[in-house]
Amino acid sequence: MSTFQIILLIIFIVSALVGYKIINRVPSLLHTPLMSGMNAFSGITILGCLSATAATGVLGEGNINWLARILGYIAIILAMLNVVGGFGVTHRMLQMFQSQKEHKNEEERE
Repeated sequence: MSTFQIILLIIFIVSALVGYKIINRVPSLLHTPLMSGMNAFSGITILGCLSATAATGVLGEGNINWLARILGYIAIILAMLNVVGGFGVTHRMLQMFQSQKEHKNEEERE
C-alpha cells in the first residue's frame, strides 16, 4: 500500500467518524428536512466516486486495480440511490403540506 493510499484511508476513516458524530446529535424531527437539503451534497459525493473510480486506471496496479474499480462502481450506485431516495422523501414530505384539493389534482395529472 502506497503512502498516498494510506493518507486517503485515514481521511476516509476520520470523515466517517466525524459524520457519524454530527448525524448522531441531530434530533429525529430534523432528519427529514435536513436530508432534503443535503441532496446537493450527495451530488458532490457522486462526482467524488466518479473521479476516484476513474483514477484507479491511472494509479492502480494488478488485482488492486480491479478491486478499486469494483468498489468505485458500488460507491457510485449507492450514492445515486442516496440522491434518488432523498428526492423521493422530499417529494413525499412536501405532499404532506398540500391541501386535499391540490393533492387530488396532482394525482390526476400523474
